[in-house]
Amino acid sequence: MVSLTEETIGSCKDQSVKKYTWHTPSGFSVSVISYGAIIQAIRVPDKHGEVADVVLGFDNLQDYVNKNEPHFGSTVGRCANRIGGASFEIDGTTYTLAKNISGKDHLHGGIIGFDKVNWESSVKDNTVVFSYLSKDGEEGYPGNLITNVIYEVKDDTLYVKFMATTTKRTVVNLTNHSYFNLAGHAAGARELYDHVISINADRITETSAASIPTGRFTNVGGTLYDLRIPTRLGDRMDKDPKLYDDNFCVTNYDKGLRFVSRVHHPYSGRFLELYSDQPGVQLFTSDNLPGPNDPALIGKDGEGYRRHGAFCLETQNFPDAVHHQNFPSAILSPGEVYTHTVTYKFGVLKDRSPEVVIS
Repeated sequence: MVSLTEETIGSCKDQSVKKYTWHTPSGFSVSVISYGAIIQAIRVPDKHGEVADVVLGFDNLQDYVNKNEPHFGSTVGRCANRIGGASFEIDGTTYTLAKNISGKDHLHGGIIGFDKVNWESSVKDNTVVFSYLSKDGEEGYPGNLITNVIYEVKDDTLYVKFMATTTKRTVVNLTNHSYFNLAGHAAGARELYDHVISINADRITETSAASIPTGRFTNVGGTLYDLRIPTRLGDRMDKDPKLYDDNFCVTNYDKGLRFVSRVHHPYSGRFLELYSDQPGVQLFTSDNLPGPNDPALIGKDGEGYRRHGAFCLETQNFPDAVHHQNFPSAILSPGEVYTHTVTYKFGVLKDRSPEVVIS
């Protein structure tokens, strides 16, 4: 039997910020907060029954308000990832957005994106629904956009569904930006390198030096991006420490909810399986966190977070899709409903030695 609790953890602009927590009989639990529609904690037992929180984040609301530049656990929108030149054209009208990345491009919805507002919340049975009205012109985007993020926990699986409607043709690409370390949120790079990962993708989107897609694709075969067979992350990252921050093109994504990725931490036995109906998934190994010579970013339990201390798997449309006709469309029109479903299935393997390709 899954239980769901609700509490108030503070206020933002005179609005109460709510926290919801699911508990399952296995000891698995998930906490989400209405500020940023953020996944605040996911606690997972290991093969010895020891429970650890496997997502990076903060213990209190003020740190999410003041320190969450990495977007820990956040719902990201209106448009996740990058828009080249921080502008786009729809029906002959050019819309200008914030240049909040590299001084010339647009990232993750702008200066005040969906992760920096408090969402309305409601509960029905075992489901929490966060709702937000992004008004016409907010961060430069056209149309009043009504967005819902629906969270539900069954067994040891987190189900997430994004939905949106608009009053004008606009760009929409929503995702969740959780940072995972299956050894525990504070386990750091050493344990991240021991994670074994596979991704159901035979191509990535080629990008410029500024991480803006060129419109071309790179086949992963014979490259460090070939993760179709389970591979230890550290064996690839040792060859190129800038890996990874890339959009992988999910194979047969248009067939409905598809297997996207599987990540396993052999020592703890914990694994994560990801399923989604989106065409892409951004694998990111947190190169944005402080390096060894910089002060750590202090997170939960007073622990310091550093570079390569976690991985993200952000299911999404392809970055900068509004500028590339050969990419799946990121345009949402009035009368249409944007939907995006992603499932995070957690579990434990007793065997410490899964098949791994060493390369």
